[in-house]
Amino acid sequence: MEVVIVPDAKAGGELIAEAMAKLLRRKPGALLGVATGSTPLPVYEALAAKVRSGAADVGRARIAQLDEYVGLPAEHPESYRSVLRREVLEPLGMGMDQFTGPDGTAEDVQGACEAYDKALSDAGGVDLQLLGIGADGHIGFNEPCSSLASRTRIKTLTEQTRIDNARFFDGDIDQVPHHVITQGIGTILEARHLVLLATGEGKADAVAATVEGPIAAVCPASALQLHPHATVVVDEAAASKLKLADYFRHTYVNKPEWQGI
Repeated sequence: MEVVIVPDAKAGGELIAEAMAKLLRRKPGALLGVATGSTPLPVYEALAAKVRSGAADVGRARIAQLDEYVGLPAEHPESYRSVLRREVLEPLGMGMDQFTGPDGTAEDVQGACEAYDKALSDAGGVDLQLLGIGADGHIGFNEPCSSLASRTRIKTLTEQTRIDNARFFDGDIDQVPHHVITQGIGTILEARHLVLLATGEGKADAVAATVEGPIAAVCPASALQLHPHATVVVDEAAASKLKLADYFRHTYVNKPEWQGI
């Protein structure tokens, strides 16, 4: 696992966007896995700027969704499909024909989960999966003690998660769905390159557990230690609990430029 410590969220966004741009130059039809939330926004903003300047071409690229609410209509403004359309597809000038995600409205939810796993496989697999991390170490909606071999499946949201997400639903927790479809940890680990972005002191403990702690279901993100190409990009605040921070800085400064991240 490579750990890159950057000054701030903007620098992290630029670094990851450049990695995406390089991937697209090498593989124009790459499948990019994206996440929702505020943390990845600098990545999408930096990539959109590269598209506008001609430094990146997403004309043949594809976008894959990490998770989705169950029972929320696709056109609902807070469905993750709608959020990604606003925050990723439209700024990049991409159409919904370049997007793939699970069907959160399906009557057969388990069938929809299995269908999405198959769709990702049939598409050739995710080339680069962008991840955020929760303060408890969750990735996607794989909460602590999720199976490290789990596939795309339905998960029940904790009460705290529903309280946290109520701000997107006019502060009304009753509007927040109880269930989500999420790529499982085993599904996530099949992506060719995993890039986790974490910013802020509130993520410092989770980052330390992910990078330097044991591989354990209590910290789902620690499963990234099993991946052959995982990159963790953190700002100084999120890196504040890392015992090997100086080593990570040294290795990054001295790595060959052609390696990228």
